Amino acid sequence: MTTAIIMGLPPPADNQSYWKISAIEAGRLTMPSQLFIDPCPAEDAKLETPSLAFLLHHSTTDKYLLFDMGVRKDYENYPPSVAPVVRAFEPLSVPQDIIEGLERGGLKPDDIEYVCLSHIHWDHTGNTRLFGTSKFLIGKDAIPLIETGYPKSADSHFENDIVPLDRTTFLDPADGQWKPLGPFPNALDFLGDGSLYIVDTPGHLPGHITILARTSADGGWVYLAGDAAHHWRLVTGESTVAVSHDHSGNVMCAHVDKEVADITIGRIQALYKIPRVRIILAHAAQWWKENRDGPSFLPGHIESL
Repeated sequence: MTTAIIMGLPPPADNQSYWKISAIEAGRLTMPSQLFIDPCPAEDAKLETPSLAFLLHHSTTDKYLLFDMGVRKDYENYPPSVAPVVRAFEPLSVPQDIIEGLERGGLKPDDIEYVCLSHIHWDHTGNTRLFGTSKFLIGKDAIPLIETGYPKSADSHFENDIVPLDRTTFLDPADGQWKPLGPFPNALDFLGDGSLYIVDTPGHLPGHITILARTSADGGWVYLAGDAAHHWRLVTGESTVAVSHDHSGNVMCAHVDKEVADITIGRIQALYKIPRVRIILAHAAQWWKENRDGPSFLPGHIESL
């Protein structure tokens, strides 16, 4: 695996704005971890994991941003080709969806200014149609997946109307506004105040993006990693991305481009070595077990380092 050079993050400005970040459980999956990490500890072979969403609340503007939306309760209404994928993660349940999770904080969809999707896999998109006023943010490279999505292509795993095009910004790391940030070559200072960066993290699925946000005025950060890594052992370097073969000899991998995904993971490993950065994966099983009944989940928020 390529290891990125460790680089520092920008220091806070005077009167630095930041974000309070709250985790929201939005679905529970059973992860066949041997398909994601190598080596895979025996105790993780069938790992109960959450599908996490995150609510971010800006300290100055009072704006809310939602990062990912988990699994929708009526997941039988995903495109037909998604059904066998869902079965691979059973037992699966949605004790609360993103709407119910927001209600815990006294919020409803119309309170959310922005919805940022790390990528458009079914366990991250929830039911976008319930957010009738929010502005959506998504990686530009996801456009072909959407344009050819179900029902236009009957066998597509993605929906043609997954986001409302008139309220969606497709973020393009090549548009000249993205700059290097720590170990990452492309990051967008979303509000221009140094409080939140949308980070280009390719490899898992076209258009995959993540968020690095300040959680205090004096230098704390949280990195929301989406599916750039599926297991904490990838962050620590104890395991690498798994590759297997099906009965026909076809190569199987959780990432569409393993080589690029390895580079992205190397950059996350470098970020992990920077002080005062907390990294949380979308399927952070151990973190979820340790924190799910505590103040890191809405209506509380994640303590800043």
